[in-house]
Amino acid sequence: MNFEEKTLDYEYVYKGKVIDVRRDNVEISTGRKSVREVVEHSGGVVIAAQKSPDTVLMVKQFRYPIKETVLELPAGKLEKGEEPFPAAKRELEEETGYRAKIWKELGFINTSPGFCNEKLYLYLASDLEFVGEHPDEGEIIQCFEFGLDEVFEKIKNGEINDAKTICGLTRAFKL
Repeated sequence: MNFEEKTLDYEYVYKGKVIDVRRDNVEISTGRKSVREVVEHSGGVVIAAQKSPDTVLMVKQFRYPIKETVLELPAGKLEKGEEPFPAAKRELEEETGYRAKIWKELGFINTSPGFCNEKLYLYLASDLEFVGEHPDEGEIIQCFEFGLDEVFEKIKNGEINDAKTICGLTRAFKL
């Protein structure tokens, strides 16, 4: 069965600082026409950072779209044209104050492929050295160190619901 869809034309309906929104007219494999709304996002990085083999660094920050303070792995948006690995090093230092000597790539995830092209690159970082945090302007963030068992218990009991964090922790420690 052919699942491919052909883009006939498209138009941007919104261009913003973080996202652009596009409306595509498509033809599906049966020949029928349809519309797809696509959120374009430059992607980002997520870092599971360990000071010791049985701990992980987490950050707390307010996430405006859901109006909640969230406990999550350090993460951040890729700047236009920025490669993921340098972005991961930058974000780890900005959000936690640590630099890592050992890095392992853990692949990527598509966050919501039904409507968004955002791709998040996952990393495991260890052998950390504290150099001082410096969050982005407008970012209020606090770093914590948790035991891995405690973090997975927080996922199990619903205290951690952030998808990128759950995916990053799973890739780093459970696969």
